[in-house]
Amino acid sequence: MDGLSTDSRPDNAGAIRSAFPTATAAQLSLFDQLRPLYEEWNARINVISRKDLDHFYERHVLHSLAIYRFCKFQPGTRVLDIGTGGGFPGIPLAIMMPDVEFVLVDSIAKKIKVVQAVAASLALKNVQALQCRAETLNATFHFAVSRAVAPLDELVRWCSPRIDERSFNAIPNGLICLKGGDLAAELKTCRGATAFPVSGWFPQPFFAEKSVVYVALR
Repeated sequence: MDGLSTDSRPDNAGAIRSAFPTATAAQLSLFDQLRPLYEEWNARINVISRKDLDHFYERHVLHSLAIYRFCKFQPGTRVLDIGTGGGFPGIPLAIMMPDVEFVLVDSIAKKIKVVQAVAASLALKNVQALQCRAETLNATFHFAVSRAVAPLDELVRWCSPRIDERSFNAIPNGLICLKGGDLAAELKTCRGATAFPVSGWFPQPFFAEKSVVYVALR
């Protein structure tokens, strides 16, 4: 026992500790708080299925952090989370990258209410949650991220006008999204789209057919 958590359930923040041994004690403490917060809110507003809540850290938190494994954004990077739902992948990424600005958007008010409450409870100063559609925003961002929100070509169409021209990260500005299953046909719809298997980073069977898809837009 490392003293950072007393949660003995099979699905706990221990998966984060194992995958990211350099995570700080403060970050691990925030991850420990996530599941109780979502369980509390889920009892009032159903944003996560019961089946997925039983595997919360694996299917929501660790899955979101596959984007962090793919690219750790530089301080000052602005990231748009399209169709964030209950706050994924934006909330876990914001915990891991406190010097990066995250704007989480969703068209469903009750979901954004949960995201705002979770961000406030964790005192995440780098998170803004808005009820709107990505295509209505006037702001620009260095990257857009998403998780199983829409077909790749639609995501590119929504976010392309909002991607900043100026790049300063290890990869050009663009779209990074989490996808599952056979992506061969979908990748062909966007020139330069590349898939990176999540199983290369996380060994759990859940990630066997999961990928991080990257499309450079600048």
